[in-house]
Amino acid sequence: MQASKKLKTIKFHPVTPSRWKDFEKLFGDNGACGGCWCMSARRPSAEFRRSKGMENKRAIKRIIVSGKPPGVIGFDGKEPVVWCCVGPREEFARLESSRSLKPIDDQPVWSIPCLFVARTHRNAKLSSNAVDAAVKYAFSKGAKIVEGYPNDTRGKKWADPFAWMGLVSSFSKAGFKIAKRVSASRVIMRRYKSTKSKP
Repeated sequence: MQASKKLKTIKFHPVTPSRWKDFEKLFGDNGACGGCWCMSARRPSAEFRRSKGMENKRAIKRIIVSGKPPGVIGFDGKEPVVWCCVGPREEFARLESSRSLKPIDDQPVWSIPCLFVARTHRNAKLSSNAVDAAVKYAFSKGAKIVEGYPNDTRGKKWADPFAWMGLVSSFSKAGFKIAKRVSASRVIMRRYKSTKSKP
C-alpha cells in the first residue's frame, strides 16, 4: 500500500476508555519503546525508570479509563497506527522540572511531549497529521496555545527511538512556529488558536 493511500484513510479519535484495547495494541509488548507507555513526560525521571513496563502500563490505563483522554490515536481503517500525546503542561512532571524546557512566559499552554507511529506506517509521514489532530483536540477543550518540543535534526536522519518528541519538520507542517531555541538540536514551538492569543 502506498503512503498516499494510507494518509487518505487515517482517522483520529481521542483515547477514551472504549479505545484502551486499540491503544494497547498500538503500543505492543514494549509499551512503544522500552516500557514507556507514554509515561516518560508524566513522571519524574527516577520514578519513570523504576516504573518501566507494567507499572507504566497500569498508570496510563488508569488515566485513560478515568475518561480524561491523554491524547489522540489514528486509525488506518480499524488498525491503530499512530499516537500523539497532548494535555495541559502541568500534567507533565518532566516538563515542569526541566531547566531547558521551562515556561517561556506565564500564558497557560497545552503540551505535546511525544509521538509514536507504528513501524508499518513510518514511511507514511503521519507525524504532522497526528500533531494537527492533537492540536485540534486541545483547542476543542479550551486550549489557546499548544506547544511542542521537537528535535531539530537539520536534515540529518535520526533513529526513530530518539525522535519521540517529534521533529521540527513535522510540527512546521502542522502550523507551528519556533518560539524559542533551546539548543542546536531542540526548540520550543507553538501554535495559537487565533492571532488574538499571540503575545
